[in-house]
Amino acid sequence: MVEDLQDPRRAEPSFLLEDREMLEAWLEFHRATLLLKCEGLDDVLRKTRPIATSKLSLHGLVRHMAEVERNWFRRVLLSQPETPPIWYDPTVEDSELVPLDDASWEDDLAAWQAECEDSREAAARHTLDDTGLRRGEPCSLRWIYVHMIEEYARHNGHADLIRELLDGAVGW
Repeated sequence: MVEDLQDPRRAEPSFLLEDREMLEAWLEFHRATLLLKCEGLDDVLRKTRPIATSKLSLHGLVRHMAEVERNWFRRVLLSQPETPPIWYDPTVEDSELVPLDDASWEDDLAAWQAECEDSREAAARHTLDDTGLRRGEPCSLRWIYVHMIEEYARHNGHADLIRELLDGAVGW
């Protein structure tokens, strides 16, 4: 599999956009990239951790990003610190990543997609300069967008390597 550079689900943003439109487009690009990295694999491969010393798998990355979406858009932007985590288990470090033995791809994918939609709706009600609270400090939507793009880009790099180790598929 070599990713189609023209996949309509993943459009590279135009070079000339206003700030908000560009930030939103890059975030959508990276959300779509993560999903594309998971396509064409069965549950076993999506849950496989090909690097023995790492907790990372494609399935786990989707769960992690659902938690990240929830954190930044609900807890921080909307100032809803009481919003519970989705998969948190206090007895397991990185419990969104592992264990995945009983995890359902369809359910977890739906949870991530729902968090992305909730994030879009939360952001749509705010300007880039509007702030929520992060550890008692104001945090703008602009900062959240930039951080989310960075977070997805970093984990999409992980997903690139995981996918290549799983089945040799490469792409950008």
